Amino acid sequence: MNKNELIGAVAESCGLSKTDASNAVEGVFDSIQKALANGDEVRLVGFGTFSVAKRKASTGRNPRTGEPMEIKASNQPKFKAGKGLKDAVN
Repeated sequence: MNKNELIGAVAESCGLSKTDASNAVEGVFDSIQKALANGDEVRLVGFGTFSVAKRKASTGRNPRTGEPMEIKASNQPKFKAGKGLKDAVN
C-alpha cells in the first residue's frame, strides 16, 4: 500500500472526502516527524512506538576501493511494533 492508497482507504473507512483524508494523513505524518525532530517519542498504544536512535561515528570501508572511511554520527528514526499490531499480523 502506498500513500495514495492509504489516503483512499482512510477516506472510505471514515466517510471523508479524499482531500480531507489527505489533510488528516499528512497532519499525522507531520506531527510524528516534528515530535521525532524535537527528540520526543511517539507512543500509539496498540500500534507501536516511534523513537530516535543515536548512531555513533564509526569507521567503515568503501566497497569499491576497500579504503577506510569515516561514517558520521547520526540520528535514525526507529519504529517498534506494539502488541495489537503484532497480533493483527499474526
